[in-house]
Amino acid sequence: MPKSFNLALVAGEFHRDRVTRMVDEARLVAAANGLMVIEELWVPGSMEKPLALKQLLQRPDIDAAVALGVIEKGETSHGIVMAHAVLNAIIALQLALMKPIGVGILGPEISPQQMDARVIPYSRSAVLAVRHMLDYHCLESISTDSSG
Repeated sequence: MPKSFNLALVAGEFHRDRVTRMVDEARLVAAANGLMVIEELWVPGSMEKPLALKQLLQRPDIDAAVALGVIEKGETSHGIVMAHAVLNAIIALQLALMKPIGVGILGPEISPQQMDARVIPYSRSAVLAVRHMLDYHCLESISTDSSG
């Protein structure tokens, strides 16, 4: 049986109805894949996700996290700039803390008509990516420990 890990979910309030469906799916996929959701935090939007993720991932009882939300297409380039900043921050957190973060953030440049078809697949993929990376990290740790 695969090792179980503790997971945190960080979700954005923007498009709460859709993001709630993403959170529900993430919980189901996590449970089916040996991930226990022990913390769930709702933040105003995507710009707040990196800080929330960092605070949660610094806890020793949390092995990984998943960020869920929407960066909708707007009338300006704001969403694109925001998405780049948020994703860069999330990648930097993974590397600094050595804990995986699954990204289930729709967009940028997504229209409301495109969202519903992507809610479940993005959420599912984010959780499964974390599970994969935890398995990989666990295997790397075991092989390193046994050779030393």
